[in-house]
Amino acid sequence: MESSQKAWELENAIKLVDPHRDALYGYDNDEQKAILSQRPWKTDPHYFKNVRISAVALLKMVMHARSGGSLEIMGLMQGKIAGDTFIVTDAFRLPVEGTETRVNASAEADEYVVQYLSACRENGRMENAVGWYHSHPGYGCWLSGIDVATQMLQQSHVDPFLAVVIDPDRTISAGKVEIGAFRTFPKDYKPAASGGSDDYQTIPLNKIEDFGAHASQYYSLEISHYKSSLDSYLLELLWNKYWVSTISQSPLFTNREYSSKQMLDLSQKIEKAQKAIEAHARGGPGLRAAAKDSALDKIVRDSNKIAGEEMTGLLAGDVKAKLFNGVGAPPVQAHAPRLEQAQL
Repeated sequence: MESSQKAWELENAIKLVDPHRDALYGYDNDEQKAILSQRPWKTDPHYFKNVRISAVALLKMVMHARSGGSLEIMGLMQGKIAGDTFIVTDAFRLPVEGTETRVNASAEADEYVVQYLSACRENGRMENAVGWYHSHPGYGCWLSGIDVATQMLQQSHVDPFLAVVIDPDRTISAGKVEIGAFRTFPKDYKPAASGGSDDYQTIPLNKIEDFGAHASQYYSLEISHYKSSLDSYLLELLWNKYWVSTISQSPLFTNREYSSKQMLDLSQKIEKAQKAIEAHARGGPGLRAAAKDSALDKIVRDSNKIAGEEMTGLLAGDVKAKLFNGVGAPPVQAHAPRLEQAQL
């Protein structure tokens, strides 16, 4: 179990900070008030560039996202600001109703947040709420139109505030946490055209329109993870639960619905591209050469991703079978071969 926890930390690049001072957990109220009074992010929409998330907060968010299954979940993150970086020290779930496409916060959730943060401060936990997180089961880490509106509202009232999205289905399939952190631009701000990013993610066909319509209204932040000596005990307790659920489940079985949707979505994309190519060949308004190559390239990437996830699931099942099949069975005693004496 210890080796699997270390593998998880390595896979998600969780680094140990100074074990003696645990500096990232120190909270200076006067320093935070000074930062809030200066508000440098008001003059620079790209001011915040990085997010550092503690291993405990990351694991709590992943476990919460996985518990929702195909329904979206939502929670808040606590922490502080250090320069152009959000420091996330902890996270807690909210009592909200979720569907497969959105989460609906209520007055009960607002009251819960006030009570939770008040209880934290009474016990010496002075960190403020610095962001919200929610899940996108099976369709990647980005902000929908509803997410953009929610984040804009939060930034206008309780800035600095951060939006984090976790995909629990892709996390199970890939074995690495699928996570994204985002900030929205002001309404009247037009970002400069970017040269494109090398980061590619598969977007389901029925989500592409929503994805493209709002992609210019926000930007992503660089995410890194850390742990400290203060995390050790909590991380061990959380890992006991996370490890049991992970080792007792097969990614292929747990994610069978997600895998089926991935295959169906891929077939629809292939069919759409084929029809466009055939229309262009007949002289109709089909795909141009550059657009055709781009569409086919995305289909190849998506198919390779699905194949890689299936292979990962098969290998995980094979490893578990070799490790645990026969555990508890009585050991087979080897009998020494009998030596027949040669008759004189």
